[in-house]
Amino acid sequence: MKKSAIFLSLFALALAAHSQILKPVKWSYAAKKTSPTTATIYIKANIEAGWHLYSQFVKEGGPVKTSFNFSNGKDYTVVGSTIEPKPIVKYEPVFKSDVSFFEKSVIFQQKVKFTSKNPTIKGTVEFMTCNDKQCLPPEELEFSVVVK
Repeated sequence: MKKSAIFLSLFALALAAHSQILKPVKWSYAAKKTSPTTATIYIKANIEAGWHLYSQFVKEGGPVKTSFNFSNGKDYTVVGSTIEPKPIVKYEPVFKSDVSFFEKSVIFQQKVKFTSKNPTIKGTVEFMTCNDKQCLPPEELEFSVVVK
């Protein structure tokens, strides 16, 4: 009886360890007023060592590019496109092309114009991450940030 209980416990532990969900990117959000009616939204990705987060400007046929979709708010409008720093560009044999990506961390910026006090800016970010062994399926996360 003890042997079967020990075996079942070890089997459950091995199954739990095998089915760990990988989350190599942690997102954070902030806003800074740049005038009484404008602000910049900062969207930061902290990327685990060995993983890549892809640029917004990946060529067709490559990995899923990072993209931002801001909800239409009655209190704000998005001004221009989301800005990103200069990415690393490297040939990736898997995609048979040069691919733009980020390592360690990256901060994206989006300007907004608002008409109310302390508006909440909402949206989604879609992204894909890969390391040297695997790519994870694209993921979409909702976010919101209050402009104070």
